[in-house]
Amino acid sequence: MDEMDLMKKLRDVPSPGPEAYDRARAALRTAMGEPVATVVRPKRWFSWPKAGVAAVGAAAVAAAVVVVTSGGSVPAGPSEAAPQAVETPLVKLASAVQAAGTQPGDASLIINTKFGLDDKPDLNYTLYTDQGRQFTGDSAKTLTDAVAKGQAEPATPYDGKVMAAARLAANGDVDKARIAMITASNNALGVGLSPAEAEKAWADAQAETAEIFRKYGKPVPAPKPRPTGKDLENLINNHLWSNAQHALFANAADAQVRAGVLKLYATIPDLVVGKASVDGQAALTLTAPPAILGGGADVLTINAGNGLPIREEITSAESSKRYVVNYKAFRVTVADVAAGRI
Repeated sequence: MDEMDLMKKLRDVPSPGPEAYDRARAALRTAMGEPVATVVRPKRWFSWPKAGVAAVGAAAVAAAVVVVTSGGSVPAGPSEAAPQAVETPLVKLASAVQAAGTQPGDASLIINTKFGLDDKPDLNYTLYTDQGRQFTGDSAKTLTDAVAKGQAEPATPYDGKVMAAARLAANGDVDKARIAMITASNNALGVGLSPAEAEKAWADAQAETAEIFRKYGKPVPAPKPRPTGKDLENLINNHLWSNAQHALFANAADAQVRAGVLKLYATIPDLVVGKASVDGQAALTLTAPPAILGGGADVLTINAGNGLPIREEITSAESSKRYVVNYKAFRVTVADVAAGRI
């Protein structure tokens, strides 16, 4: 099942409140025992065709997000310790980003243009403030109106956790930050727990998932055993890749967040870093290992000098659907945006 099939199956689910969204996101993330084709984030970061999003509502989007990044967290066994972030090109770039510091302002403005199967551009504006508020719009005007009227989206614990994990990595404690980023939604696989405690955490998460499906009148997925070995490792890195991208695409103009994400990506085994040129600017391509995406492809292109995201290309393994998103990130002030100075 790919993400659009899942959305179709959940088209009658009503939109939940912010707390229900977070609970659904955390529980449904553990519903599947294996990763599937692509990484999907909420609409404000990666916008699927508007008809699909409108049809299914926020709960379906939450389900799509968590299922495709399903997995757990860092295993407790000493033989499965987290990889170390060595002095790789990404770590060197992170150091340069930190040395340059964050530009003046009190918010990050992210403009993304998504090209779907029809190649028509779908424009989205997101303002993430230093206070953790978020404003969105599909044009400069709608974003300006939202900010001027104070129509911020409710802050979620998940957003706060991924930002905190990125900053922790930027400031040196990469191992601890890696665990925090991987478990930003849940600790279903039991970070640092005994085998018995980890099994209980997994069972509790499965039970919560089943309850959510029952609540919305959907077939309850069959329970799955807690993943182990290579399957567990792939799920761990799937979680890390997706959650770190969420932090980057929300708040890329914050140098601490950006540097931390780069350091965390440097810990993903088999991540391929290549060189490219985009519109005359030197760039790096970050290609996620296909195994952590269920055989799909996700290539993130960033500026080689400042680490800002430029483009993401996602291809589903099951349907071969391909999506391209172009990104622009700026440091701004909330007052300027409210006044229409974007």
